[in-house]
Amino acid sequence: MKIANIESLDHEGRGVAHVDGKAVFIEGALPGEVVEYVIFKKKDSYDQANATRIVKPSFLRTSPKCRYFGVCGGCSMQHLEADAQVAAKQRVLEDNLWHIGKVKPQAILPAIYGQAWEYRHRARLSVRYVHKKGGVLIGFHEKRSSFVVDMSSCEILPARISALIDPLRELVGALSIRERLPQFEIAMGQNVDVMVIRNLDALTAEDEKLLKTFAERHAIQFFLQPKGPETVHPFHPLDAPELTYTLPEFDVVMPFHPTEFTQVNPAINRMLVRRALALLDPQPGERVADLFCGLGNFTLPIARQGAQVLGVEGSEMLVRRARSNAEGNGLADRASFQVANLFETTEASLAELGRFDKMLIDPPRDGAIEVVKSLGENAPRRIVYVSCNPSTLARDASVLVFTQGYQLKAAGVVNMFPHTAHVESIAFFEK
Repeated sequence: MKIANIESLDHEGRGVAHVDGKAVFIEGALPGEVVEYVIFKKKDSYDQANATRIVKPSFLRTSPKCRYFGVCGGCSMQHLEADAQVAAKQRVLEDNLWHIGKVKPQAILPAIYGQAWEYRHRARLSVRYVHKKGGVLIGFHEKRSSFVVDMSSCEILPARISALIDPLRELVGALSIRERLPQFEIAMGQNVDVMVIRNLDALTAEDEKLLKTFAERHAIQFFLQPKGPETVHPFHPLDAPELTYTLPEFDVVMPFHPTEFTQVNPAINRMLVRRALALLDPQPGERVADLFCGLGNFTLPIARQGAQVLGVEGSEMLVRRARSNAEGNGLADRASFQVANLFETTEASLAELGRFDKMLIDPPRDGAIEVVKSLGENAPRRIVYVSCNPSTLARDASVLVFTQGYQLKAAGVVNMFPHTAHVESIAFFEK
C-alpha cells in the first residue's frame, strides 16, 4: 500500500500526485487529500491507480448520490461538490489554453451550469442476457470494462426514465430475442420519449405484443433498429408526437430523429445558444457562417436575429434535416445549408463559400484545425468557437492568435455533463 498527497485534478477527473519523481493518476482522489492507493497500470513515465482509503479528506468531498458510483463508468466526479466540479473544469480549460496553445483569454466568462441531477435526455443503455447470473443486465458499462453494470436506477437520467430500468429488464427477459438485443438508445423530446431497440433478430408476434403493451403502459414510443443506422424506424405507437426540442428564446422548434446528434442536456443547450448568440451578436445585413452546423442548433437562432447564415455540415442527411427545420420555422429565406467535408478545408474551398462578417464553429472532438488554418484575407472579424475538447480548442486557438491575427477575448466552460470529467467550453475571438 502506498500513500500520496494529491496536488490537482487531471482532465479525466483523477487526482494527480508525484511519488518518487513519477506522476501517479489516482481515481477517486481529490486535490489536497492524502490517500492510500493501489496501482493498476504501470507506464514508464506515469502510473494509474485507485484510491483505497482517504487518509485526509478534502473539505470539498461529498457523498456520491448514486449507489453505482465507482463501478459504473458513466460518472467520475460525484465525490466532488458540484460547484467545485465546475471550477475544476475551468482550470482544465485554462491549463489547456496555456500549456498547449500558449494563449490566455482576456476575460473569463461566467460558467454555464444548471441542475446536477436528472439532466441527461439522451443515453445508451447496454443490455446483456447472462444465463449464469439468472437473467438480464441493463445499465452502463463498468469503468475500463465492457461488462455491464446491473443497474436499477440512474441519478443523471430523468426520474421517469430511471424508473423504467427494472420494467425494461422484465420486458427483455420475456422476449424471444433477449440474447440478441444489445442496447436501448433513449431520446427524450418535448412531447415524447423514444427508445430505440437494437434488435439483431426479427421479433415474433408475441414479442411485438409485449412491446406494444409496454409502450402503452409507460407512455413511450419504441423504434426498432434491425441493422445499420439507416434501418431505424418507428414501431409503436405510430401516431406518437414528433420528437422535438425547443429554443423558446429564439422561437425555434427543432424536430430530430432519435439517433441524430443533439445535446444531452437541453436546459444547458438553451443557455449555451443564448451565450453564443450574445457573443456573436449577428445583425440584419450581416453574413454569418455556422460550421459543423448539424441540425441547425445555432444556425436557426442566428437567422432569427436577422442575419443571412450559411450552415455547413459534412453529412448530406443532416443538411437535408437542417433545411427542413429552417423551412418548418419560417427561416428558409435567411438560412441556407451546404454539404462539405470541413476536415479537408483549404483556403480555396473556404473562399468559395464567400465572405463572412462573423463565424460560429462547433466541431466534434477533433476540432477545426483545417478551417482555422484556411482563413484567408476575407477572414471574419469575429469567431465564436464552441468546443467539446479543450485540448483541440487550445491547438486551434494558437493558430487563430499567432497565425491569423485574432485576439482571444474571452473563454469559459459549459457544464453540459455534470459529474463527469467532460469539458465543454466556448471561446470568443476578434480581430
